[in-house]
Amino acid sequence: MAQDPEQLEDIQGVLLDLGGTVFVDDRLVPGAADAIDALRRGGFPLRFGTNTTRMSRASLVERMHRIGLELDPEEVLTAPLAAASWLEKKGLWNVSLCVPEATHDDFGHFTVNETSPQAVVVGDLGAGWDFGRLNRAFNHIMEGAEFVALQRNRYWHTGQGLALDAGAFVTALEYATGQEAQVMGKPSPAFFQAAADSMDVDLFNLAVVGDDLGTDIAGAQACEAVAVLVRTGKFRDEDLARGAPQPDLILDSLAALPAALGVAFS
Repeated sequence: MAQDPEQLEDIQGVLLDLGGTVFVDDRLVPGAADAIDALRRGGFPLRFGTNTTRMSRASLVERMHRIGLELDPEEVLTAPLAAASWLEKKGLWNVSLCVPEATHDDFGHFTVNETSPQAVVVGDLGAGWDFGRLNRAFNHIMEGAEFVALQRNRYWHTGQGLALDAGAFVTALEYATGQEAQVMGKPSPAFFQAAADSMDVDLFNLAVVGDDLGTDIAGAQACEAVAVLVRTGKFRDEDLARGAPQPDLILDSLAALPAALGVAFS
């Protein structure tokens, strides 16, 4: 149940996490598509925010189409696009990209420079990480390159089980270099603010829905948005017992969100 049910009466926009909340692996969470349709019919503007760094926004939208969910690209907020915007504003055009090849599309207007970059961009390389790649990033940062982390999730649900995410490597580089990364994805306050601004709602009128206590729930609460946790994806009951941030509302899945917001399925 919500800790303060009146909070739900003031919701004017919804930011939905994708991986683990809307879909797991290549399957939509049961009832997710119907819930999204119901929220749209109920007049709620929606944004879909993700920390995934394994594909570009265009590829992500296409993937959603293949598994049965139609999204407007402008509704999708990604950590790589947030990083690209930040780098542009800083005038940092020469970058070292520690991200999968598929994500390079979101940085197509930058120069990839592995000799003397102005910034090192770190995402989830998965099996692409090795000592040489990590050590090269370490040396670039030590030589003065800006350290940009697309996200710092500890792990994610692959569909077959849990796997290390970018956070482990970001933390290793922070420890080794003594430099704190500029984090672009959730739980960065700027990410949630961008979502709220794009829907023209205040943060305290925004519901953030996700499966991650650290990025979705803690990030939302730090911005005074309403934090809704779903028991899908990476959610584990024991996480709630470790003194982690307590969500304002816990739902079995996204399918239960319309009813919680007073929206009826037609």
